[in-house]
Amino acid sequence: MKIKINNYAFIDAQNVHLSIKRLGWDLDWKKFRIFLTERFGAVKAQLFIGLVPGNASLYQYLQSIGFEIIFKDTIELKDGTRKGNVDAELVLYSAAIEFSNYDKAIIVSGDGDFACLIDFLQKKDKLKSVIVPDEFKYSALLKKYSKPDDNIIHFMNRSKRILSNV
Repeated sequence: MKIKINNYAFIDAQNVHLSIKRLGWDLDWKKFRIFLTERFGAVKAQLFIGLVPGNASLYQYLQSIGFEIIFKDTIELKDGTRKGNVDAELVLYSAAIEFSNYDKAIIVSGDGDFACLIDFLQKKDKLKSVIVPDEFKYSALLKKYSKPDDNIIHFMNRSKRILSNV
């Protein structure tokens, strides 16, 4: 009898996008969705993203390749940039709303604000992995999980060949 894997990925879209851009390459989101399924058993991938007017085609594309999008309203700052912090929503969904629906969580971000969530998920035996976009620039609060024996942290930049949009 085959055991059904039921892992969910919770993705901080802005952290992933900006980190990968800073590394000088583009992420192929379709390849990334497949990567999450094949490597981590993610049957659901929730993408937490700021709702920006004019990005409807991007959102439709992301949904068409298998991401469930959780939107956060954004505000326009005086300099014209948009801000939409998704941290609270990602924590709420992974630790409460979806908590009983999955076996293990995959947290995708290099943001140290998620350290308390990672601790919580570990204590509840619900953490599969933390995927950090850039191993050279991520929060020191997450470094305690990068022990080689634990196999908790995985770095996206090490999989550039598989995940890049080339």
